[in-house]
Amino acid sequence: MRELRIRDRSAGLPPVSRVVVPAVAFAQHPGLVARLEKSYPGAKVNVEGGIYYRTEEETIAYLRGYDAAIISFEKITHRVLAELPELRVVSKLGVGLDQIDPIAMRQHGVRLGWSPGVNKRAVAELALCLAIAGLRHVFECNLSIRAGERPLTRLGRQLSGRVVGVHGMGEIGQEFVRLLQPFGCRVLGCDIKDRSDFYVHHGVEEVDFEELAARSEVLSIHLSLNPTTRNLYDIDRIRSLRPDCVMINTARGGIVDERALYRALSERWIAAAGFDVFDEEPTRNDMLVNLPNMISTPHIGAGSVEARWNMGVTAIDGLTDNFIPVPGKHPFEFF
Repeated sequence: MRELRIRDRSAGLPPVSRVVVPAVAFAQHPGLVARLEKSYPGAKVNVEGGIYYRTEEETIAYLRGYDAAIISFEKITHRVLAELPELRVVSKLGVGLDQIDPIAMRQHGVRLGWSPGVNKRAVAELALCLAIAGLRHVFECNLSIRAGERPLTRLGRQLSGRVVGVHGMGEIGQEFVRLLQPFGCRVLGCDIKDRSDFYVHHGVEEVDFEELAARSEVLSIHLSLNPTTRNLYDIDRIRSLRPDCVMINTARGGIVDERALYRALSERWIAAAGFDVFDEEPTRNDMLVNLPNMISTPHIGAGSVEARWNMGVTAIDGLTDNFIPVPGKHPFEFF
């Protein structure tokens, strides 16, 4: 792609000092606010809670007048940056970057604070939890017992010894594989990058997308959301899964076509699904989340005390340790 003209709003200026934190999740860990204020007295932190997903107008209004921001789900676009000429640094709470336009950041000379893997254990543990819950019909049995039933004849399957496919072998995908080690699973790995060293050391069989779908009894998605992965799991690809497959997504909504997923679950093309992420959040897809073989959580993958601390500390560090994004290069390879 054509090289973008490089600007840097921070060039020749002192370090940022006026910090704003619209991210609701930041203040959920009490120690983070104190840590931030120690280095940045007078920082504005969203301690009221409320809005998780702001419009561009709301983001502009909240960030106006500050030269640095710690964000979570706020969209950083051309329009937002054009309206905030004083903003010099955006630091990310968490690892997902699908709401950040790297072309806009580069053209406006805004720096990004970001580090991978800060919440990998928490997300991987939730994926493991959802996999076991799907195999053992935990949610369906919970509904039954609440209705006064005792479905003792409903047999589930153990995770031990299952064929588990992992789609996306980045930080979280690799952590998920590590958690699987004691279960003696046959692990299949699929990634566009060369992960051969990791595969060899952890007993992972490298497969292509088609083989991953055809063989996985549990399929766990750990991909980033970008133009190449949006609706990657469409109706045809979901049809290619095993009928006993438990599909897990703790990555990003939008990777799986929710209409196709609804058909697959309601018509029992696959056995069950466990999703922590949805195309729209909070999800309003009541038909999908109310299916008995659909286990849904409200994007809590990074919602542990330990992960939140790691994310917050890294985001604070990102106010000084940052870079100007380059579209087409890590972590924006697909832009």
